[in-house]
Amino acid sequence: MHVLVTGGAGFIGSHIVTYHMDRGDNVHVVDNLLTGSLDNIAQYSDNSNFRFDEADILIWPDLDKAVSWADRIYHMAGVVGIFKVIEEPTRVLATNIAGSERVLRFVRDSGWNPVILMASSSEVYGTSGRSTLDEERTLVVTPDVNSRWNYAISKMADEALGLSFVQKYGLRISILRIFNVIGSRQMGQYGMVVPRFIQQAVSSEPVTVYGDGTQTRSFCDVRDAVVMFDKLAENPSANGQIVNVGKDEEISIQALAELIIERANSSSKIVHVSYEDAYGEGFVDVRRRKPDLKKLFKLIKYKLQWSLERTIDDLIAEQRAKSSEGKKEG
Repeated sequence: MHVLVTGGAGFIGSHIVTYHMDRGDNVHVVDNLLTGSLDNIAQYSDNSNFRFDEADILIWPDLDKAVSWADRIYHMAGVVGIFKVIEEPTRVLATNIAGSERVLRFVRDSGWNPVILMASSSEVYGTSGRSTLDEERTLVVTPDVNSRWNYAISKMADEALGLSFVQKYGLRISILRIFNVIGSRQMGQYGMVVPRFIQQAVSSEPVTVYGDGTQTRSFCDVRDAVVMFDKLAENPSANGQIVNVGKDEEISIQALAELIIERANSSSKIVHVSYEDAYGEGFVDVRRRKPDLKKLFKLIKYKLQWSLERTIDDLIAEQRAKSSEGKKEG
């Protein structure tokens, strides 16, 4: 199978690459390396089944050829991470919306009809405080002074584009509303909480919890997520569907910090930082984020393999190895 991954040098995208390379598929990655890293895909640089282009999908002249080659497209390219979203609000809207439109338009014009998986986000649910979030829920976001919701708005637009291309042109598109995926290669510098906590705990630095820590999230190991993506792609019934993908076990951010400190046997203390100090004036946090996965598991059969504790243990071991290597080089 020929697999095109836009944003394939990023966190989730590179795990999709690993999954398909391990299966013997031919994989083509396009990434502008804004938040992705060549280190994530370096192991495949000499593999004849792998191709990489450093390019911006907004202007890349060979996008038409790439989509015409692919049997499956994972459209993962986009500006991600809360710090990036706040710092570059116009880039978020331009890249995430225009990039998606260009990919879909070229697929339409190619005369070829690959299976397309479009990455959306649980951010589209806004500040809903409901116990679980299902795909039929009305989406409401409110404006704020630091453009926090531009990412959610861009993903809502991507969803609308995807469904429109399904209805108007018969494209085979499934939209993935992804909930808090974690794992190796994820970086804390863009605002992702788990790698930040782990780096702090392994270094015995204060673990910084933003807000009071009672806000909850539901974390899913990326190794489970990519298998679920693949199973959705293989099911024609997922075509034209918006599907939550993640894990429905909830944990507070305070409890997450405590768990990571415990698993790392760290001497770190928890320090609370106000949202204003962390993100700037007017930041509005989401109090709860737990996916309703009934639709997902009607479409696929899969038992998640990775507990939160097991994922954290793997990430702690990885961070310790990086720290030891850094000390040797120093």
